[in-house]
Amino acid sequence: MPRRQRTKLAGIPQHLVQRGVNREPCFFADEDDRCYLHWLFMSAVDWQCEVYAYVLMTNHVHLLVTPMANEG
Repeated sequence: MPRRQRTKLAGIPQHLVQRGVNREPCFFADEDDRCYLHWLFMSAVDWQCEVYAYVLMTNHVHLLVTPMANEG
């Protein structure tokens, strides 16, 4: 069952966790990490978010992100 959509409030930091399917690994090589970070920061620009911190683990990611605009 999917999670409910997260409420996006401007200026409020959020701790996000993204896991691999069935908690399987999602990063296998250093190139995977670099590619993920590239698309993370490109998406942050598109969605007007500030990424303050990130941790890339082999099977999940922790992000501290603040949206700069309300949804809608």
